[in-house]
Amino acid sequence: MRDFDTRRWTHPATILVATDLSDLDHLMPFAMEQASETGVRLILLHVLTSTAVISADAVGMPYYDPVGALEIVEQRLRPWCEQAARRGIRCDALVREGQPTLQIAAAIRQFHVDRVLLGTRSRSKIGKLLIGSVAEQVLRSVYLPVITVGPEAHLPVDRGPDNTIDRVVLHATTLRETSRPSAALACRIAAAQKAKLVLLHVLPHIPEMERKGLPIGLDSAAMVELRILAEQTGAGCCSAVEPIVAHGNPSIEILALAQERHASLIVLGATRRSAFENLTRDRTVYRVLSHAVCPVLTLREPQVMPEEVRVETSVAHR
Repeated sequence: MRDFDTRRWTHPATILVATDLSDLDHLMPFAMEQASETGVRLILLHVLTSTAVISADAVGMPYYDPVGALEIVEQRLRPWCEQAARRGIRCDALVREGQPTLQIAAAIRQFHVDRVLLGTRSRSKIGKLLIGSVAEQVLRSVYLPVITVGPEAHLPVDRGPDNTIDRVVLHATTLRETSRPSAALACRIAAAQKAKLVLLHVLPHIPEMERKGLPIGLDSAAMVELRILAEQTGAGCCSAVEPIVAHGNPSIEILALAQERHASLIVLGATRRSAFENLTRDRTVYRVLSHAVCPVLTLREPQVMPEEVRVETSVAHR
């Protein structure tokens, strides 16, 4: 990861908020909090699909009405832009028509976006949470930090003695070499927020490791690697870094620690092997995105050129 990327991702100038309009009330408080902290420009993007611009006349006959659809969207976005302006935040509404993922990628290129903010779908009647095809495609194709705000996420409310929020950034790492860029980004974000960085690595359940004769917990080989990573990462961003090893199910341990430490952000790395293909309820990333009580930042490993932002039509293999 180049220093240029690190700087602009840690201190973004432009954040693209991709919205389907139904998530605005939940998404925008997070967007304005980030804008207030960094002084960035917000761009609210809604993409009109072909079905969204079809209206019906008095006798029920359908007709193409892009002007009417545009007016409805602008009425939904305008109050948020006005609210942001009252807080001194530059916020522009952008409405495009076409395939949502392609239009998001086009807006990223056009406005030199440094960070993408999006939401997930709400729970259905059977309790299953759907990330949504658009969000999933963005997560696995855009080489930018993508912050996902799930339905259980909320702004931090706990405050310290000086009435400031005690911030913790949690980075769950696989300890593979490909996880180093996301660890470095997590550390720099923690430093910028004056937060503590917690590095977490989840090992298999203790009985499983004991059957194999492997050391566990603080005596494990993973803890040695994690301490080295913490020292190297902390030296690069001058932030306090705490290494933690846990045993069990990765998603459960990540979510539990995030809630226990009142994390303001979870950072996950996504390599080519662990891209967001065929997300199911059993996948770690899916569960974390679905149930995290704070936003989740993901960073995909670049596949071609880091400065290029592409939306790929081919499926990335996990």
